Amino acid sequence: MPEKEFHILSIEKSLKILEALAAAGEGLGLSELSRRLSLNKSTVYRMLTTFKAYGYVDQEPVTGKYTLGFKILELSSSLLERLDVRAVAHPFLKELAEKSGEVAHMVIRDGTEAVYIDKVEGNRTIRMYSQIGRRVALHSTAVGKAILAFLPPEEVEEIIGEKGLPAFTPRTITSLTTLQAELAGVRERGYAVDDGENEEGIRCVGAPIFDHQGQVIAALSISGSVITVTLERLPILGLLVRRASGEISRRLGYKG
Repeated sequence: MPEKEFHILSIEKSLKILEALAAAGEGLGLSELSRRLSLNKSTVYRMLTTFKAYGYVDQEPVTGKYTLGFKILELSSSLLERLDVRAVAHPFLKELAEKSGEVAHMVIRDGTEAVYIDKVEGNRTIRMYSQIGRRVALHSTAVGKAILAFLPPEEVEEIIGEKGLPAFTPRTITSLTTLQAELAGVRERGYAVDDGENEEGIRCVGAPIFDHQGQVIAALSISGSVITVTLERLPILGLLVRRASGEISRRLGYKG
């Protein structure tokens, strides 16, 4: 019997709601969800109410918009554990955090953004907004620039054309020409720097990770306060992340 005959319509509608919320990012109201999915508002409301009760959906108290809940992240944790690159990289993140005293991150690229998939705290880490599952822009982060630097130029332009170069702090690069020059420097050094461009007062150093086909698939970084991650420390921290990313890449089969 064809698989389609086993499909349950109510479950399909529920999955479409979750997918729509995931795609929206900033949340959607009941009417907008109903319109986008061509579903009855009462049906969508009942499903959202059920999802909310179990933690799969949250609702903004002011706007009333719905967003994905943290229960989704709990479910995805088992998938993250199975990601080969994360398993290979985790010991290196621990080593980076121990040697630097700062927080070590790892991201994978997902389309036009990067997603944190691992994080190890250092012994002098200040509070940061990073968390596993959080998405960040590519142009304003060290991990993002480390990825962009090794993508084809036309792909970089496509990403910027779609996402733009929004400013998150006064230091964010908002010019394509300036970004291209920055990426050239990343390729020359082997690591990227975020000097308060994504979060004020935070400085990061990141390096790319390549797979067995030579494609850049991820990046890792050392991040901390500008007080502890000083400009004088950048070359040393850059060497640490570059060596770690290089060894991870080799273990993934990269021959470059």
